[in-house]
Amino acid sequence: MSDAIHRPVMRTEAVRFLAPDRGRIYVDGTVGLGGHAAAILAAGPEVRLIGIDRDPQALRYAAARLAQFGDRVRLVHGNYRDLAEILSNLGIETIDGFLLDLGLSSLQLDAPERGFSFRADGPLDMRMDPTQGRSAADLVNAASVEELARILRDYGEERFAGRIARAIVAARPIETTGALAEVVRRAIPRRFHERRIDPATRTFQALRIAVNDELRNLQDGLTAGFAALRPGGVIVVISFHSLEDRIVKRFFRKLATPRYESLAPGPPLPPQAEVLTKKPL
Repeated sequence: MSDAIHRPVMRTEAVRFLAPDRGRIYVDGTVGLGGHAAAILAAGPEVRLIGIDRDPQALRYAAARLAQFGDRVRLVHGNYRDLAEILSNLGIETIDGFLLDLGLSSLQLDAPERGFSFRADGPLDMRMDPTQGRSAADLVNAASVEELARILRDYGEERFAGRIARAIVAARPIETTGALAEVVRRAIPRRFHERRIDPATRTFQALRIAVNDELRNLQDGLTAGFAALRPGGVIVVISFHSLEDRIVKRFFRKLATPRYESLAPGPPLPPQAEVLTKKPL
């Protein structure tokens, strides 16, 4: 897959904030097809990078794309929330930068067999790592109405969560993306169908987040990434929806706030971090 086909989002901005420099170590926690990683490695001849991804297929593409950088890059099949263990296994104590791009790749979205999209019918999978955990079909066909409604409400911000959950249970078994999308479309009153957004979009987002435990991964990953940073290190996060955005902003806001030690008198402790930009890029 060429760069012309897969163009990483906000590559220039990510590299500018990370400011890769000679001898420094960076982690791309969602290396995907390697677009951001290639730009980081190309910024300097002695920059080193660890690329992590849950998707074995994406790692194969990344390996081919990053082969030109030789032993300056190490690719790991794993979850960025396990960063401390991954770094320990590699004999690395601290890093200079940590990047997370939380969006799905075109490789995942455009493959019907992965089950992330309803644009083409395929098995209802949605797992970032197809070798692990329960699929979306497992969840949809086993969860109670109450659990499904909670997932759709909390992770999809879906106003018709209850109606959709009842419709899903009534239509089981559901094994394909097309079948699920049709159930959702029928469950939502037609007058609430939006022109530009398919009625099934929020349901698919919610199920994907639940299947891959994405929000807990993000919270744990941010904590692990910050703990691994050297003083002066940088974390860059590219988020795509409000649930991710809120977690990221709250995390950095807390770190950038002066702290008080218990009820002890005296001035507050300085912030642990500085927010480099509050503007959308």
